[in-house]
Amino acid sequence: MAGVNKCLKYSMFAFNFLFWLCGCVILGVSIYLRVSKDAQQKLNLDGTGIMSAVDVLIAVGAIIMVLGFFGCCGAIKESRCLLILFFIGLLLILALQITAGVLGVVYKPKIDAAVNQSLTELLPLQDQPPDFKEALEQIQKEGKCCGIVKGIADWGGVSPTCSCSTAVDKDECGSNGTYKKTCNTVFTEYFEKHLLIIIGIAFGLAVVELFGLGFSMTLYCQIGKK
Repeated sequence: MAGVNKCLKYSMFAFNFLFWLCGCVILGVSIYLRVSKDAQQKLNLDGTGIMSAVDVLIAVGAIIMVLGFFGCCGAIKESRCLLILFFIGLLLILALQITAGVLGVVYKPKIDAAVNQSLTELLPLQDQPPDFKEALEQIQKEGKCCGIVKGIADWGGVSPTCSCSTAVDKDECGSNGTYKKTCNTVFTEYFEKHLLIIIGIAFGLAVVELFGLGFSMTLYCQIGKK
């Protein structure tokens, strides 16, 4: 009976250890995009489909960590049961990641329309809760924009003059003009930036996982012949 190739065995272990680390990175980045203060301010408006893709990646990251552990144990202990569980689980993860990537690609052209529609439902801005208005004013200062769809008119006459003003000196707030750019462009740019991250992670890791599927099945077959 043929023995198990030691090089393949330890390569499988090393791969799964790196695979486990990848799961940690995916989980960490996805949770950051979901719950960070910056995300809470700029992703306050759901409905573009991006957060659905992020939720999928959170699940993917957690499952990858578990599968990486199974793969490491299966390789070291030469357990066909753990290896086949790893193979099946990795195949399902690959399908989930492709789904997340496809969601990202499908929703990318629809971002502008979806963001504008969601933002329009918030008008007039003076009727929104104080914490929302405070967050929006901060975005106006950082993004050098005013309002979200029609400019300063979105505030319904109750203008946050300092956050919308182009004046450098606070004492001159209101005496100068206001930013012409509306903040919907800031939201759109933010969505598109993180959408590219999601698509890159989903498809980039899929290539690595194909190697994992090949490693695990080869080692599974060698253990069966031993």
